Amino acid sequence: MLRLISGNLPQQLRRGASPICHGHLFSTSSLKPISDPPNSTDPKSLTVSFLRNSCGLSLELATSASKKFNIENVENPNSVLNLLRTHGLTQNHIVHLFSSRPLLLLADLGNTLKPNLELFKSLGFSGANLAKMLIKYPTVLESNAYTAVDFFRAHGFNDMQIKTLMMKSPDLYSYNANKIFKPKLEFFKSLGLSDLEIAQLLSSEPNILKRSLEKQIIPCVQELRRVLGTDENVLEAVKACFQILESNMVHMLQPNIATLKSHGVPQSLVVKLLFIRATSLLICSNRFSEIVSEVMKLGFDPNHLKFVLAIMSMALNSKTLWEQKVEAYRSFGLSEGEIYAAFKRQPFCMSCSDKKIKKMMGFFVNKLKMKPSRISKSPNLLLLSLEKRIIPRCSVLQLLMLKGLIKEDTNIVSMVTMAEKNFMKRFVSKYQTEVPDVVRAHQGKIEFQGLPIAMEM
Repeated sequence: MLRLISGNLPQQLRRGASPICHGHLFSTSSLKPISDPPNSTDPKSLTVSFLRNSCGLSLELATSASKKFNIENVENPNSVLNLLRTHGLTQNHIVHLFSSRPLLLLADLGNTLKPNLELFKSLGFSGANLAKMLIKYPTVLESNAYTAVDFFRAHGFNDMQIKTLMMKSPDLYSYNANKIFKPKLEFFKSLGLSDLEIAQLLSSEPNILKRSLEKQIIPCVQELRRVLGTDENVLEAVKACFQILESNMVHMLQPNIATLKSHGVPQSLVVKLLFIRATSLLICSNRFSEIVSEVMKLGFDPNHLKFVLAIMSMALNSKTLWEQKVEAYRSFGLSEGEIYAAFKRQPFCMSCSDKKIKKMMGFFVNKLKMKPSRISKSPNLLLLSLEKRIIPRCSVLQLLMLKGLIKEDTNIVSMVTMAEKNFMKRFVSKYQTEVPDVVRAHQGKIEFQGLPIAMEM
């Protein structure tokens, strides 16, 4: 058994000497299991000592844990720690794990702990990702994980999807799969979803499996059927946004749809919104009403698709985040009128992060010398990828201008927004024999240093 090591340390340890006890050198930094002195017979003291010295818990946590269980023999706890270490857990992981679940030290090693860890290893868990899952839900180690994994495999889930499920919601493996999950999967199939689609959707939204079939999922589908009219539309909406089945239909979806209709939005656009981004409707009804009113004030036509696109874009932002994005545009010299004019042309220009807004505007203004007002008139530019599309195409333009093969007044907006097939035909394939580097430029392998002239846009 272990001697209680507390604040009342021997004099030589306080002076920095290394104490030797029964032939074992004890290091306060390594926190490895220590031998138990034969005269240590108090289980509570042994528990506190082991939790502190082998698991790294603080005196307060170790003392609190010792009130709930006792270690009478360190053989099993030491084996538990050694097993976790062989699966890649570091001492820091162990500290976090046993701070939340010290009772794991008494787990059934042969029948539960070892089989579960081997199962997790077969799914690709080790080291940091194993620790992350266990710290999130440590009792998964004591669950019958094999039964849950076998259930998901039998219903078309591959190991990567099962691993994703486990990472996102490890407590699912403590549920009775046949009793809790099977009826839900059967219901999803009755909607027209295939096993493959169910596996894909549930691996992205596993918490739906924890919701009540009778009280949550079925009422959601019934309400969707009422709003959308046909089972085909319900199926499309569920595929587009599986998490809609977790929504509060009464307090969110119903009043928000009613708000849209009260402002003259036709049923066809309500359906379109549900198909494109149903999460826009799954926000507080007061906030949703504010968004709809603001979109109306900006002059959007409720009979036009851009009306619901504007709602989608605004719904992605809190008021604070919206102001941060407005300020990002304003920092490049755009007036509020120009910013909202850009928003009316392309509502999703406000769905970009403020970081991307600054990055894109900085490139156009500083590298291409474009006037900010020109960018506000072509806000679709801001939705493109700078690294994958804009810079490679500008590098192509740079090469061809330097060779005098294209005119200096080439419209850069048209050049970066045209379809890839057309761009390849007009600027790459046409000149690759004469200027072989044009291919490397299009692949992003030639640094863009700027155009030979300032682009007066």
